[in-house]
Amino acid sequence: MQYRKFGRTGCEISALGFGAMRLPTRDGKPGSAEMDEEEAIRLIRYAIDYGVNYVDTAYNYHGGQSEVLVGKALADGYREKTYLATKSPVWKLEKPEDFDLCLEEQLAKLQTDHLDFYLFHALNRERWEKVKKLGLCERMRAAKKAGKIRFMGFSFHDDVSAFKEIIDACPDWDFCQIQHNYIDTHNQAGNEGLAYAAARGLGVIIMEPLLGGRLAAAPPQVAKVLPEGRSAVKWAFDYLWDKPEVGFLLSGMGSEAMVRENIAYADESHAGMVPAEERPLYEKAREIFQTMAIVPCTKCSYCMPCPFGVDIPAVYDAYNKTASLGLKKARPVYEEIKGKADLCRKCKACEKLCPQHIRSSELMEEIAETFREKAEP
Repeated sequence: MQYRKFGRTGCEISALGFGAMRLPTRDGKPGSAEMDEEEAIRLIRYAIDYGVNYVDTAYNYHGGQSEVLVGKALADGYREKTYLATKSPVWKLEKPEDFDLCLEEQLAKLQTDHLDFYLFHALNRERWEKVKKLGLCERMRAAKKAGKIRFMGFSFHDDVSAFKEIIDACPDWDFCQIQHNYIDTHNQAGNEGLAYAAARGLGVIIMEPLLGGRLAAAPPQVAKVLPEGRSAVKWAFDYLWDKPEVGFLLSGMGSEAMVRENIAYADESHAGMVPAEERPLYEKAREIFQTMAIVPCTKCSYCMPCPFGVDIPAVYDAYNKTASLGLKKARPVYEEIKGKADLCRKCKACEKLCPQHIRSSELMEEIAETFREKAEP
């Protein structure tokens, strides 16, 4: 395993971190609370045994059960081998003291007396205003002074101007977490935000390196661009590890094969690893993606459950396949979904939670109509 110095924290963290948002489930539904506990614990410990030293979870992952499982996984001496991170659910906090109550709950669920890294979860302009209104940065500073957290930071989903505003507003940030990959170079924080944070000494964690799995199974149009003999996953990861501003990347790993492969890729990682002649290929792949009608869903499932039964991530997955495979091949995928798009009642509950700001109330009607159309000949 390769390790990188992480901003000004003084920590050396593995190039690959374990994200506990997409653990194996008994019901086969990604992100559900019905986790396969034994297998999930085994995978986390396997990763740590082979050098991964950062585990990331959050209050709402797996229906609120991810922190409980991670706490169990880090028993038996594994906590001492690992930097542990979780996130404060800003949307849930209504009073300043709610921050402390939530933190205490999370410490109990994780079976620890302190967190190494604590983040405000999924900040955007609206949530940042709430953080300021409730004085939550002061609450986080106090928790750090009390030894309940070691480093304070935030994860982010908005545009680069909001990102810079949040960084500049608080001199106490130790790190941040941004969505980044070879498609999202100018989306959300983007390349500009990555450079901005790193220049100010913040450690930068990368989430969604595979864009919710869409870069792991590249469409045929993009696969043609990949260097021969290189997997789509490794190619996407290498793009990020190549950048010296990147601290490390998180991967939500739900199988032993995935853990093994990702650890092997991380073992080969280093800044400047992408040959100069290959770098233009990422731009070419990005251009191909941009010509495809893709909904930017990363299958995080923050939108679930839908009050009217729409399986929102599955609907978007099927719809995205119409761009890469065509309507005829995407239709069987859609037909297998129990909660189809036509169940949507435009309540917009999901839109308030979506980190990608997808307007499902508008899209679901369009998707339902698309799959009602006559199949391609």
